[in-house]
Amino acid sequence: MTKSLLITGAGRGIGAACAILAAERGWQVAINYRADRAAAATIVRRIEDAGGSAFAVQADVAREDDVLRMFATLDERFGRLDGLVNNAGILARQMRVEQMDAARIGRILATNVTGSFLCAREAVLRMSTRHGGSGGAIVNVSSRAAVLGSSGEYVDYAASKAALDALTIGLSKEVADEGIRVNGVRPGLIDTEMHASGGEPGRIARLQGSVPMGRGGEAIEVARAILWLLSDEASYTTGSFIDVSGGR
Repeated sequence: MTKSLLITGAGRGIGAACAILAAERGWQVAINYRADRAAAATIVRRIEDAGGSAFAVQADVAREDDVLRMFATLDERFGRLDGLVNNAGILARQMRVEQMDAARIGRILATNVTGSFLCAREAVLRMSTRHGGSGGAIVNVSSRAAVLGSSGEYVDYAASKAALDALTIGLSKEVADEGIRVNGVRPGLIDTEMHASGGEPGRIARLQGSVPMGRGGEAIEVARAILWLLSDEASYTTGSFIDVSGGR
């Protein structure tokens, strides 16, 4: 039976790379996007042109009603769920903590933390043997920022990813005997559009000297780690993290 996978925030960057690789490896993929319908449609076409199976589904993961609607759509299209990649995440322009207002912090936490909790909840309700499911895997896309702190740039983003790490550890223990594995990846300096969202498109060039491997990473390099954690090759791995950061 073909396995089904939901990837949030999959219209670009790491999510898109993950969707394309997953389809190549035989998954049928639901590509979630919040606003950029055209970008998601482009990834769907690329997958279908290569003989894979994918569809796009709009939802703002920070909104519980959107998440419920998205999973209802998955129920109709897939009938089951075997994997979830909590990839959707946002950051805001670089600034120090004393410059941040509550609205900014709330936006970051709503998407990066609340959204991941909501999607994990709905995935568990479908995959857990406790609820009649047949098991599955969840991979949370965190960041090395969770460990390094992103001082002077986006400590709020780093804090949200640290919360995601706590979700990974706690949830993995809750559902370990219910057929679900929960793991995380922590990307480092990866060449995606997210740096422009923080106001510095050239951030990798500025910081790559601090990376022991001397370069930024590519989205596909993170996707390969995610797909391994989703696969049966990681059958005895849960509550764990893979740092894809060039040693940084």
